[in-house]
Amino acid sequence: AVEDKNESENLSKVLYPDDTTEMGRELRLKQQYFFVCASLQDMLYRFTKSGTPLDDLPDKVAFQLNDTHPSIAVAELMRILIDQHQFEWGRAWGIVTRTFSYTNHTLMPEALETWPVPLFERVLPRHLQIIYEINHRFLKDVMHHYPDDPELWKRMSLIDETEDKRVRMAHLAVVGSHRVNGVAAIHTRLMKETIFADFHRMWPDKIVNMTNGVTPRRWLNQANPGLSRLITSHLGRGWLKDLDQLQQLKPLATDAGFCEEFVRVKHDNKARLAQMIEKRLAIRVDPDSMFDVQIKRIHEYKRQLLNVLHVITLYNRIRAGANVPPRTVIFGGKAAPGYYMAKLIIRLINDVAVIVNNDALMHDRLKVVFIPNYDVSNAEIIIPAADLSEQISTAGTEASGTSNMKLAMNGALTIGTLDGANVEIRDEVGPENFFIFGMTADEVAQTYAAGYNPWVHYDNNAELKQTLDMLRD
Repeated sequence: AVEDKNESENLSKVLYPDDTTEMGRELRLKQQYFFVCASLQDMLYRFTKSGTPLDDLPDKVAFQLNDTHPSIAVAELMRILIDQHQFEWGRAWGIVTRTFSYTNHTLMPEALETWPVPLFERVLPRHLQIIYEINHRFLKDVMHHYPDDPELWKRMSLIDETEDKRVRMAHLAVVGSHRVNGVAAIHTRLMKETIFADFHRMWPDKIVNMTNGVTPRRWLNQANPGLSRLITSHLGRGWLKDLDQLQQLKPLATDAGFCEEFVRVKHDNKARLAQMIEKRLAIRVDPDSMFDVQIKRIHEYKRQLLNVLHVITLYNRIRAGANVPPRTVIFGGKAAPGYYMAKLIIRLINDVAVIVNNDALMHDRLKVVFIPNYDVSNAEIIIPAADLSEQISTAGTEASGTSNMKLAMNGALTIGTLDGANVEIRDEVGPENFFIFGMTADEVAQTYAAGYNPWVHYDNNAELKQTLDMLRD
């Protein structure tokens, strides 16, 4: 009696379902199409109500494909224009390509969404027909430009035929858009040099940079009212709409009264976070210790594991009698439903916290906290309290990052690699206020090309060896 109702509601009940199973993958594809279809119907309904002809759509409407998840929209708009409005192909394709733009958010090949052709054929057969036609016409163009390079044709095809046939959604988004943007300067450069190098060669003006941003209205004014009041008392309220006005704070860095007030605001924020941690987790942390914060999605390339290795190393140093400043290491973030390794990392952080937080030898000089259910509400309490911002992805893997911006905006000093928007943040705040470590993206590539052997580091670094042996044992 309720089967139809349940099936329809499943589409929107859980966002990003676990796609490690066939059923999960099918639900995810249906879900992506459902949201795209609903959005296009709504927009076209409102657009046609105005009486404006559909040929003018690109002049009035812009669709920004936020990563590959909504890229089926390219085929869906083609379907609407051809099947419902009887446009001929060239007319419809001209409207589509002038209306869509695509923002890429990752350089990871495994994150560039692909779908098995048999699944696509079963769920969206008409869209697969359209994608094949887009691909046929596109590859004719590629062959015209590069007639003697069949390997290039394979690489650029919208269909990956190397093993099981799969639809390459990122390629569909690139081909179906008039602009493609990266979200940080280094990310855009690497897009042109790596994952979309062939497309960049064919369309050298298509890929542009548009660095990600976060809103200071929420992440400074609302999240940190104490600091906002302090800034406003010296600059007025204009900075809320023109963040460049914060440059006027520079002379106040040597003003003893301002600096004292800044420190007091930071301490109040840390005391508020300490109260939240004690209430939710029954862990007491000292607001006078350094709050060392890493809050972001749990992923191997973001290197929460590297941070854990540092925690264990600090623990060993303190046990050996070293005098280190008191530090509270705070983690927050979620793992994707089917990402087993990410879930193990969360478990490891909590297991390390149990050992560290219950060792009397630490004397509150080191505490570890994993704040569960990381969301915007928690972030608004954590970010204003941070002293140190951990932005430690392997260089060349983070597209931009946004926690780096939120934390820097609230006065946390960044420790990080030259990756994503870290590069531009360092340029803004000055290299003297930024702790850079590790390889550059080019050095990482050279290391892999030369042959990376992690055992060399294990065998030649006594602290690292001790830490890894402790994890094993």
